[in-house]
Amino acid sequence: MTDAQETAAESTLRTAGGAPPDDGVAADDAPIPLLEPREGVPPVVADEAALAQVIAAFAAGSGPVAVDAERASGYRYGQRAYLVQLRREGAGTALIDPVGCPDLSELGEVLSSTEWILHAATQDLPCLREIGMIPTRLFDTELAGRLAGFPRVGLGAMVESVLGYALEKGHSAVDWSTRPLPDPWLRYAALDVELLVDLRDALEKELDRQGKLDWARQEFDAIASAPPAPPRKDPWRRTSGMHKVRRRRQMAVVRELWTARDKVAQRRDVSPGKVLSDAAIVEAALAVPANLHALTALPGFGHRMGRRQLEQWQAAVDRARELADAELPQPGQPLNGPPPPRSWADKDPAAAARLSAARAAVSALAEELNLPQENLITPDTVRRVCWEPPFDPTPESVSQALTDLGARVWQVDLVSTLLTEALTTAPE
Repeated sequence: MTDAQETAAESTLRTAGGAPPDDGVAADDAPIPLLEPREGVPPVVADEAALAQVIAAFAAGSGPVAVDAERASGYRYGQRAYLVQLRREGAGTALIDPVGCPDLSELGEVLSSTEWILHAATQDLPCLREIGMIPTRLFDTELAGRLAGFPRVGLGAMVESVLGYALEKGHSAVDWSTRPLPDPWLRYAALDVELLVDLRDALEKELDRQGKLDWARQEFDAIASAPPAPPRKDPWRRTSGMHKVRRRRQMAVVRELWTARDKVAQRRDVSPGKVLSDAAIVEAALAVPANLHALTALPGFGHRMGRRQLEQWQAAVDRARELADAELPQPGQPLNGPPPPRSWADKDPAAAARLSAARAAVSALAEELNLPQENLITPDTVRRVCWEPPFDPTPESVSQALTDLGARVWQVDLVSTLLTEALTTAPE
């Protein structure tokens, strides 16, 4: 009997008539509400003494460890963790406050040789890395669901379709920097790791049944071994609505306002969008207001904004207005790779024909294998190979090109031959 089945058998509070069948919930069965963690909601660990007890308990535990982290996206600056949840056989569940315990490297070291189970690992790994939690082995239940062909791969959907339980998801977008954290939020957070081990085990069996387990392991290893992402170049270019901004002077206004906003947000530790909206930045860029009166008339800079705030935004606009032409940003980012596919037909018809054939072949194979195209091979990899193919496209040379671009062995084995055929496609 799994932990999930034991949970259902032991507690009438969170069951609706017994445990789900071993092979998941039947289509006509209602999911069983999971309302309370098995051992109740543990106290939040917020000091070194309590953390030492957790470290000892998890070191003595057995099997993989379920890990999750809650951030305050949309409320605070950056993507730091404000709560870390863990669960392991023999240790139970722990809720750790990284504000009170900002260094979890000792816990990370204790668990370094253990498999970590995360859902959508790439979302949580950066904030976990900041506090010293770095896995060497992991199992990503979201990615496993994608490879297994599940149409919905959110944690709630996966737990429901695979294990037959309904998780309460009402607190996913709350401000996790709130202190003290309300009891319902802590219950929600504990339940997020309650069944991750069960989900992992069930998905491993399903991947093995489909012959995809080795593919998944290669993907998990790639995530665990990936270095931290480098800082994004010119992050101001990702301002929402940037496509409306065409002139270089206007781009300079976006850059100056974005930079000023970021400094304020970092100093106040609030989300940049709460300081000044992207929409307001774009409005100012399109208008390039000459003075405070003109700025105040724009959407997003109304009477609710104090004069001191308005002055700092107008100062940013003025800096952009006073730049010499040589100092203005260039339109678009320097390309690191092929141009946008929409321009291929004009720039290189042969490359456009290759890309069309490659996309069709990848799509057909992905459908046959019942997995998303982007997991079979990334669209960026396909574009790069089609834009600059090997001089003599053969399965061997294409395999090497794919490998150089970071494709995993299983991906290369599956797509190298069909991409070789696509690379020899002539334009019509």
